[in-house]
Amino acid sequence: MTLDEFKHRYALQVLPQDTGPSIARKLRQAAVLVALIEQDNELHLLLTQRPTHLRAHPGQISFPGGKVEQQDSSMTATALREAYEEIALPKGNVEVLGQYPTFNTFTGFAITPIIGVVKQSFVPVLDPGEVDELFTVPLSFLLEPQNRIEKQFTRRGVQYSVYFIPFKHYMIWGATAAMIDTFCRQISR
Repeated sequence: MTLDEFKHRYALQVLPQDTGPSIARKLRQAAVLVALIEQDNELHLLLTQRPTHLRAHPGQISFPGGKVEQQDSSMTATALREAYEEIALPKGNVEVLGQYPTFNTFTGFAITPIIGVVKQSFVPVLDPGEVDELFTVPLSFLLEPQNRIEKQFTRRGVQYSVYFIPFKHYMIWGATAAMIDTFCRQISR
């Protein structure tokens, strides 16, 4: 899929309605940047791996992003600030296309995915306190339904879907995989 094809498909689709599990307690607001970058004439999704020494979500695969801070004027501002802090992606180098509805997590977050395209290549500088590795996954791989696995789990008597995406030596799972699945189902219609 070319960048133009992607933008066309994205613009024509109705936003997804899936907001993740229903959580009764107050959730902390966060935003992530679902960033696409063109490499070798193919779109790739930008992902990070968290360091294993972190208390929260050690070693997990995630999008650049984090908690909303007081100075953030919007969810988009949060996602772009966090992407700059974590991987040195300049804010002006992202064409923001829109945002998805907030996605709730069991870990107490309401995450707003911001969809964007990296305009030109950049030199990443990883914040070692938040990011162990930066890598990309071809969008063509993610769009193949057989590469996105859904399993049912029961938590406190309620059944939930949990998503897994094995890619090379990485295991993308949980909220990140669920957001990728929603994103792929939307643009492949």
